[in-house]
Amino acid sequence: MQLNINGKVHDIDADPDTPLLWVIREWVGLTGTKYGCGIAECGACSVHIDGEVTRSCSIAAGSVANAKIVTIEGLSEDGLSHPVQVAWLQHEVPQCGYCQSGQIMAAASLLHQKPNPTEADVAQAITNICRCGTYQRIKAAIDTAAALTVPSPANGKA
Repeated sequence: MQLNINGKVHDIDADPDTPLLWVIREWVGLTGTKYGCGIAECGACSVHIDGEVTRSCSIAAGSVANAKIVTIEGLSEDGLSHPVQVAWLQHEVPQCGYCQSGQIMAAASLLHQKPNPTEADVAQAITNICRCGTYQRIKAAIDTAAALTVPSPANGKA
């Protein structure tokens, strides 16, 4: 199958039922997307599929063969300049950092859909689990990122 990941088409020799997470990590070699629970509960594996945040551990790779997939590595050209990434650094959000790529992908999706989210919007959209408990920093970083310009997903970056 072929998968469009971060604007590049990859030929993948995997069973179409293989979870997208494992194709991204093992076949494509992009390890920013993390395995956490394997049942789409924790959000560490969050990616964007056609602009929508999706937990990649529970979706078959074959079901997204015609989609545009964006991982944390594709969120910005340099891995640091997306408004959410900038805000994450400003607020020193990560402690262990394991969940952060999924948190960032969820926040970027939220801000694309709702540029000025309310606290209720954030609570509803950011359901990723952070074992270190940096939720107050995450909320502050989302507020900061909302004040910055969020790129459109039209170019494969979202």
